[in-house]
Amino acid sequence: MSSSDKIYTQQQLQEQLKVWREQGQKVVFTNGCFDLLHLGHVDYLEKARQLGDKLVLGLNTDASISRIKGPSRPLQDEMSRARVMASLLFIDAVVLFNDDTPLELIKLVQPDILVKGDDYAVEQIVGHEVVMAKGGEVKTVPLVKGYSTTNIVNKIENQVKYK
Repeated sequence: MSSSDKIYTQQQLQEQLKVWREQGQKVVFTNGCFDLLHLGHVDYLEKARQLGDKLVLGLNTDASISRIKGPSRPLQDEMSRARVMASLLFIDAVVLFNDDTPLELIKLVQPDILVKGDDYAVEQIVGHEVVMAKGGEVKTVPLVKGYSTTNIVNKIENQVKYK
C-alpha cells in the first residue's frame, strides 16, 4: 500500500468507515494542521491510535490554515502534508477539510473516540457534543513538552536572522 492510498475524499472515507464498522473496528478521530512533523506529533498520534482500531486524521487544507494561522502558513502544501501523514503506520486514513473547525467532518465520521492533546479540556474540544451524544468518548492524551511547529519556525527564523 502506498501512502497516497490512505488519503481519502470525504465520500471515499464514508465508504471505508462503513467497511471498518461492519468489521467491528473502533474508529478514533483527531485533526490538525501538521505543517512540520515533529516528535510531539508522532507521540500524540501514536497514543491516539492506541485508543482504538483505526485512526482517521482530519487535515486542515492550505486555505483553512492561512485563515487560522496567517498568510505565512502553511509552510508545506496540503498534498505534501497529507502524504507525510499518511506514511505513518499508525494513521489509517487522512482526509482534508476546509472549514476553520472539524465539526462538519466529525459529524460525517461519527467517531467512537475523539482525541486531542491535553492542552484542551474535553469541553473545549470541537465536536465533543456530537461524539458524546451518540455514546462515544472524548479523550485527551499527554503532549510531549517543548515541541511545536511555531517553536521550530521561530528557531529557524532566529538562526537566519543572526547569520
